[in-house]
Amino acid sequence: MTTLQLPTFDDVRAAAARLAGHAHRTPVLRSATADERWGASFFFKCENFQRMGAFKFRGAFNALSRFDDRQRKAGAIAFSSGNHAQAVALSARLLGMPALIVMPADAPAAKLAATRAYGAEVVLYDRFTEDREALTWQLATERGMTLIPPYDHPDVITGQGTAALELFEETGPLDRLYVCLGGGGLTSGSALAARALSPQCQVLGVEPEAGNDGQQSLRAGHIVTIPTPQTIADGAQTQHLGKYTFAVIQRDVADIQTVSDAQLVDAMRFFAERMKMVVEPTGCLAFAAACADATLPRGARVGIIVSGGNVDLGRYAALIAGA
Repeated sequence: MTTLQLPTFDDVRAAAARLAGHAHRTPVLRSATADERWGASFFFKCENFQRMGAFKFRGAFNALSRFDDRQRKAGAIAFSSGNHAQAVALSARLLGMPALIVMPADAPAAKLAATRAYGAEVVLYDRFTEDREALTWQLATERGMTLIPPYDHPDVITGQGTAALELFEETGPLDRLYVCLGGGGLTSGSALAARALSPQCQVLGVEPEAGNDGQQSLRAGHIVTIPTPQTIADGAQTQHLGKYTFAVIQRDVADIQTVSDAQLVDAMRFFAERMKMVVEPTGCLAFAAACADATLPRGARVGIIVSGGNVDLGRYAALIAGA
């Protein structure tokens, strides 16, 4: 049986070097209101201000920058509900290669439009009746393109981990780090950074209640697959973790929590009203969990990865208004 070669913190450091001058070093913001209301010191790593509006640019650019000449000529292919799609499309444009993205037909219109605007070809599928991975592999084989999955790839994981690396470089050790969890790329990459830079820090993944495959997997000790979840957190509508992401999460993540869609809307409102930020529902997972976590010690130093801000404005307004 082949032993899985897991990415390391050295790989996260190498990814940071590749991303230097290409990815934004996003701000770490504070909120006196949040600190006072929940009795902790919060540090918000705002990846909603990253290029293309989400942390996904880090992993995509890191992966594509390692292509050889043959791979660059044929280009990259990916499947994504939106943020990874935009990340691969933009990275491919910056690196001068073609990109094809397989996206669900019901993906947010803003994400579809942005992916096309970055120059990628888009192929649509029905997320509830079609297998996106099978469709993408078929297209990759036909066109000779290199598949970059949205989370289960060492270069993607280590690229995403640079967000937490930057957070720890700015804040020093933290007591807890809450990270949104879909397929596990950001969570596992963040865990690699925490293991090296703040080993006493508890890393907590956060999923929507309707899509708790990661939580089930951690409890069961093996990867659990679920039907496509119905949740406003479209970036976390994954059905299962990956073999790489699960292995790192199983080793380095303290627990996986869940929050409701209503809690996500409350977090969206807080970001809008108190911090003047537009954050997409998936980007609110980490903060929503921290706000509801009865085990959060008073006075704890808490890192929150705000993963993205890509949301249709009409939908955003309706959610905030409670429609």
